[in-house]
Amino acid sequence: MESYVTVLNASTWEQVIDKSRFIGIVFSVTDTEEVEQRLREVRKDYPNARHYVYAYRLYQGQLEKSTDDGEPQGTGGRPVLDVLQYRQLWDVLLVVIRYFGGILLGTGGLSRAYGGTARQLMDQAPLGRLVPHQIYEIEAGYEWYEPLKYWLKQYSWATRNEEFLATVKFQVYIPSAVKQQFLDWLADFTERKVVPREIEMTLCAEQVE
Repeated sequence: MESYVTVLNASTWEQVIDKSRFIGIVFSVTDTEEVEQRLREVRKDYPNARHYVYAYRLYQGQLEKSTDDGEPQGTGGRPVLDVLQYRQLWDVLLVVIRYFGGILLGTGGLSRAYGGTARQLMDQAPLGRLVPHQIYEIEAGYEWYEPLKYWLKQYSWATRNEEFLATVKFQVYIPSAVKQQFLDWLADFTERKVVPREIEMTLCAEQVE
């Protein structure tokens, strides 16, 4: 499992070029079904547009696709896909909607309009790096709860799913790169009285500046 950059939240940006309105929308997606669902939503939310040009890249299977949706070949989808590839983004769908304003832009003008809309959108879209994390479950007596939570917070190691029964249980998310550091620290801090149970690997988002 490797880290990669994606978009954290849906975002929009638009511009008008020679009376044509270009609206860029970017979504986080994980599979082709989600891509199709988002495209249906876009067509519903922005009816009667002349073109719905889009490109997407999916991390699983390293799948990518683009479409010109009726524009001259290579003038719409390809420039949008180029933006995603240049920024090395995955699990992203980027749609550029065009409401035709009556003035022909030519192939060069179309490429600049679609590519430029995509670039401006991604310049302000919130991006995050998905980083592999190992999830551990910690079960301990109540006397360990506050000290452990304090130091885990100091290390910026996130905790979730707390249970308070005869003992305290919670999960801690550790970046894979520092797994051994965490295990060594916990063993030393608790004098091996608290032993974590390995649960699974997952990807967690860290914001990209």
